Formats: sequence, structure tokens, C-alpha cells
Amino acid sequence: MTEVEMANTPTAGADSKPERLPVTVSKPTPYTFDLGHLLANDPNPLELPRDQPLNTSLKSIARDGVQSLLNQLITTCPITSSPQQGVLLTLPPPATALPRHKPLPTPKPPTKWELFARKKGIGKYSTKPGAALADKERRKKLVYDEEKGEWVPRWGYKGKNKNDDDWLVEVDEKDWKKEEDAAAKGSSVRGMSRAERKDRIRRNERKMRSNEKKARKGGN
Repeated sequence: MTEVEMANTPTAGADSKPERLPVTVSKPTPYTFDLGHLLANDPNPLELPRDQPLNTSLKSIARDGVQSLLNQLITTCPITSSPQQGVLLTLPPPATALPRHKPLPTPKPPTKWELFARKKGIGKYSTKPGAALADKERRKKLVYDEEKGEWVPRWGYKGKNKNDDDWLVEVDEKDWKKEEDAAAKGSSVRGMSRAERKDRIRRNERKMRSNEKKARKGGN
């Protein structure tokens, strides 16, 4: 047989379908499940045949666990269907308490102001009628700053709208030209603005005096 004929000859098992594994899984000791966590516990000892590769044995054990978990879900959990969401399977509440990665956060100790306010009955610690409403209105003017970890005013001195990190601010092109013109005249934008403001005040005063004269003439 030539090489071309060998290449065109179909190999044995090329069109054969993969072997279907059984749906049921039998173990000497049955699995235990926590369906809320999609957890299947296999209490049987881990047996790894020496005549099989390690990955093949581990895949077979994992496949049996997943198959038994699916069987348990389908047979015990309620299944609903809707045109909008499709088929849904409702899991039961988890039964296994999982450990926390980090301990529970400790309560934040009160600040000196909170201790003083609690002692004197100020703000939310006041027993006067309407004190809680007044404190609520005051809270509307505050916002919590996550970086500082405290409540700060929304606007004004040390307000949330003022960021000390913005030390570099882009100057508008018009303001830049004004600065250049002021520097050429030996002044600054602030000096020019002050002069313009004084000039505007003088013009308004002249107009006011002129209107007063016109009013007196009209009255006579």
C-alpha cells in the first residue's frame, strides 16, 4: 500500500462516539451534600490505581462527585420555568458555616467630641424635643469622607468640594492671555480685576448722580 493510500484510509475509531459514562454513581459510603453551597462531601478513602495516570484517576473521582451533586440537585430542589428567565432551580439555605477570612471588625471607639456630647446631651444625645430633627438637618450639610474616615462639610472650610491634592489646575486660554497682558503692563490679573471693579463702581456712582439730577429737573 502506498503512502497516499495509507493517508486516505480512515483510522479505526475516528468516527466512533465517546463512551457515555453512567448517570448513577455508587459508593461504599454515600455522599453527603450541602446544596446551598453546591458542596458534595465524599467520605470514601481516595484510591488511585497504579496502572492509570494520576490526572485520569483524579478526573474520574471529580466527575463522580459532580454527577452525584447534579443528581441530588435535580431530584430534591424545586425547578421552575418562565419565558422571561428560563429554567430556574432554587437552592436551599446553606447548612455549613464557612469560616471568615478576616475577624469581625471591632466597634470604632467614640471620639472626644462624642464623649463630650453624650455627657452634655448635645446633638443626637440631647433629650430636648426636636433635637433629633435638628441633628438630622445638620447631617444634611455633612458628607462622609472615606479617606479621612470622618464627616466633613459638603462646602466651605475643609469641605468635601475642596481637594488639597489638586495642586495643579489647568488655566483657561483666555485667563492665560489676560495674565500675559497684565504682565506686559507690569501688573497682574488680580490687580486688573481690582482696577476694573473700582472703575465699575465709579461709573455706577456717576450714573446714579446723573439720574438724581434728571429726577430733580423733572420734578421742577
